[in-house]
Amino acid sequence: MSDGLLKVHHLRPAPGSKSAKIRVGRGEGGRRGKTAGRGTKGSQARYQVPAGFEGGQMPIHMRLPKLKGFRNAFRVEFQVVNVAKLAELFPNGGTVSPEAMVEAGAVRKGAPVKVLGTGDLGGVKLDVTAHAFSASAAEKIAAAGGSVTTL
Repeated sequence: MSDGLLKVHHLRPAPGSKSAKIRVGRGEGGRRGKTAGRGTKGSQARYQVPAGFEGGQMPIHMRLPKLKGFRNAFRVEFQVVNVAKLAELFPNGGTVSPEAMVEAGAVRKGAPVKVLGTGDLGGVKLDVTAHAFSASAAEKIAAAGGSVTTL
């Protein structure tokens, strides 16, 4: 370095900062033979201990509950139909029951039906029978001259 420039090939680690890897378990004659610095017996002397092992205590991943949240077993899941769809499916008016809605393809068979108030009837008079009605749906059906019956 006569010219005073520092170059990449001049870089060296600080003296004493690098040491050779210790090769353990290479015979009883060596400094770290036989038990290889692990003492005698016990889980730390073994080859491998699982990451979540808690010494025989029930591990935390098994103590905690597995499912999040709450599912109400008694919840009633309605199939919904809007008044605009009823006016479209029954343009001549008349009596509309859940069975008639199933035949028209508005709902599937077997689940309770709720009528919602989206859209308008366009003056079609319907006598609707269903398991539930929203307030706006009942109001629109009554305003068009029809009636609502809750099952």
